[in-house]
Amino acid sequence: MENLKASVIGEVDAHYQQLNELSLKIHANPELGFKETKAVTWLTQYLAENGFTIEEGICGLPTAFRGSYGQGKPVIAILAEYDALPELGHACGHNLIATSAVGAAIASKPAIDQFGGSILIMGTPAEEIYGGKAIMADRGAFDNIDIAMMAHPGTHDTATTQALACQTLEVEFFGRAAHAAARPEMGINALEAMIQSFTAINSLRQHIKDSARIHGIITDGGEAANIVPARSAGIFIVRAEDDTYLDELKQKVTNCFVGAATATGARLEHRWGGISYAPMRNNPTLARLFKRNMEFLGRHLKLTDPDSAFGSTDMGNVSQLVPSIHPGVAIAPKDVAIHSPQFAAAAASATGSRGLCDAAKALAMTVTDLVSSPEIVIRIKEEFRQGR
Repeated sequence: MENLKASVIGEVDAHYQQLNELSLKIHANPELGFKETKAVTWLTQYLAENGFTIEEGICGLPTAFRGSYGQGKPVIAILAEYDALPELGHACGHNLIATSAVGAAIASKPAIDQFGGSILIMGTPAEEIYGGKAIMADRGAFDNIDIAMMAHPGTHDTATTQALACQTLEVEFFGRAAHAAARPEMGINALEAMIQSFTAINSLRQHIKDSARIHGIITDGGEAANIVPARSAGIFIVRAEDDTYLDELKQKVTNCFVGAATATGARLEHRWGGISYAPMRNNPTLARLFKRNMEFLGRHLKLTDPDSAFGSTDMGNVSQLVPSIHPGVAIAPKDVAIHSPQFAAAAASATGSRGLCDAAKALAMTVTDLVSSPEIVIRIKEEFRQGR
């Protein structure tokens, strides 16, 4: 096993220059969700050059793909993300996620050749806004997979990630336009309804669980200061630790908008997004394997870091179907916020490149543990069944 893991590490080192160049190229060409055509072309070409069979456009999504190597059980999937954020580019480091996944899949080939099994790399688009993995999960992409893994850059080294269930709410208020000075009494102020909604949500925040989150933006607040706004619109995200509390919180948030509509006379229309991000279920045995491999590489991981920030990921939807992990790999200091220009810079830095390399090695080493020890796979799957 030591020799095999050394071979796996050597494979990542051998591909490091190409992987880093690929990461920087994706970083320099940010693409929004479901538009990641360049990234998919570059990733799949590199995988094909290294012996992977590629299926593009899986699950009816043009920028989703599956790369496969080997055959038989266990089937282990490493997931790649490559979409960027509006205005901020790769401020979540998805260029590193994609290339570390590719590196891990390629480096796992010696273990697959020796012990059998299958390694898949799943290209999963549109994590940031549209929940690509949730769509893929609903369409059966993970039905025949035994274990799923990915690593996410961050500001903490952790073997697990705390991720909240979440859903998006789109809101519109419709009022009546009027001259704001000459005949204000003739108007119904749709912007005022939106502002009152924000005030009500701010009051609600005092009385929700500490881990829950409600946040939003106004996307339309009127056309001119001297016209009573006839329309306002906003987008909100509601998050909770579990689906039950999420449903409860969604009703309370809806009531904030209903109350504002009643108070102002504006007509309310609202739509909850069709995609819901599920909370993350980390498999303990799988997390410990990854932790041990990262520590072999010189990083000191906590199994769970209570100081790490809450967020949401569509990897949570995958983790409800198969045993999964979503560990964090530090590429920036703890005072740097993810989804910030500073984190986008870190994703193209030397520290980011080291994170890419360590994540690829640890993921491939974990694949080696799994294919060489069928009893571990059995234990992981039993843990998952009991956890349901």
